[in-house]
Amino acid sequence: MKKLMIIILAVLFLISCNHEYQGVPESYHKLLDIAIEQAGDNAEEIKKAISESPAEQKEGMAFLISYMPERDLTSLGADFLLENVEYAYRAREEFSWCKNLPDSIFFNEVLPYANTSEDRDPWRKDFYERFSLIVKDCENIVDAIYTINKPINTEVKVEYDTRRSRVDASPKQSMEEHMATCTGLSMILTDAFRSVGIPSRLAGTGMWTNMKGNHTWSEVWVDGEWMFTEYYPDTLNKSWFVADAGKADPENEIHWIYAVSYKPTGMYYGAGTQAMHLINKIDPDKIPASWKPRIERMKASGIELPEPYVYGHNVTQRYIDIYRQSMSNSELNEDECLCNLVVYKNAESKTSQGRTSCLLEVFEDGNKVDFGYSPSSNDDNNNFLKFKLKKNTSYEFILSDQGQADYKKKIPILTNNEAIQDIALIFK
Repeated sequence: MKKLMIIILAVLFLISCNHEYQGVPESYHKLLDIAIEQAGDNAEEIKKAISESPAEQKEGMAFLISYMPERDLTSLGADFLLENVEYAYRAREEFSWCKNLPDSIFFNEVLPYANTSEDRDPWRKDFYERFSLIVKDCENIVDAIYTINKPINTEVKVEYDTRRSRVDASPKQSMEEHMATCTGLSMILTDAFRSVGIPSRLAGTGMWTNMKGNHTWSEVWVDGEWMFTEYYPDTLNKSWFVADAGKADPENEIHWIYAVSYKPTGMYYGAGTQAMHLINKIDPDKIPASWKPRIERMKASGIELPEPYVYGHNVTQRYIDIYRQSMSNSELNEDECLCNLVVYKNAESKTSQGRTSCLLEVFEDGNKVDFGYSPSSNDDNNNFLKFKLKKNTSYEFILSDQGQADYKKKIPILTNNEAIQDIALIFK
């Protein structure tokens, strides 16, 4: 009987040793079976990535493959996945803020090789080699965030520019073109954070409630709390878009604030290019006039919108709370307003490329009360020069051409009774 038991145990041991998922927690086995079946002709590459993962990295690899979108299961090679996982674990070993992360955060917000729908370029090794040197002397995660955030545009040589070839450009594409808009810039920033073990994810909205546009930014996980920052940073949880985000509509998905999740959440991300699946939820009466011809052409063509595959969280209420808190701490008096200024070159150039940077001085009764420089075409389209002024008050704005010392333009402005006011000026 003992001999029989020994034989049975030996057989079971051999079976377990030869199991395709040796070293992978059992909770992933069924998920991996499904993923490998979905991989089709690419199944051998997926199996290779699992089998060749070092023992300490197997669960991370299993996580990636278990929740991988089908587009990646059928196309990504083993070498791509192995390198991505290897350098993510290097960061975990090297940096204290990553070493102490819960597995759930490390797997979902550090380990992923992509954000949304961008091309799957192998950025991880390059970014690790760049940014690990920058943060090597940082003592904590906040220092590391600022140390990357502040100089990132000079490191990767990418600036905001609406002439980029696509919205969801990968870091490689943006760096080749030296330009990107908010989505591409946020992907660079998030990937830079992830390369040194800082948990990060994209966040954004499909459309602000004022129907003036949308936006994408980055979030970082600091001591158990998600906070936001941008490619052109202010401080954590502080930026020009807080007022817009704080007016998000919890009752309308197109106006929600979303954060990306690699692991399925039961809902899809609804910002950037992934907002297209929400287009039918826009109130037709609130669609901007410039949008209507494009939407009508899409509907007339009979082209079906692609099925969403990027998962997300609804984080709307957190941004509403941040805005309310900022307003409660605001120094605005009852008779004061915050004015958002942008200057266009001429009346025919009211686009992001038509914005011009010039000196803008504000006078009240002949006395200068403030001044600043308007955002240029290289700044985010939603970035403004901000002045705190008085409501229902007459001002004189003087615009000066920095290249032509003699050219000045005087514009009378009467503020209204709103707390937040948008003012567009024409330079010439």
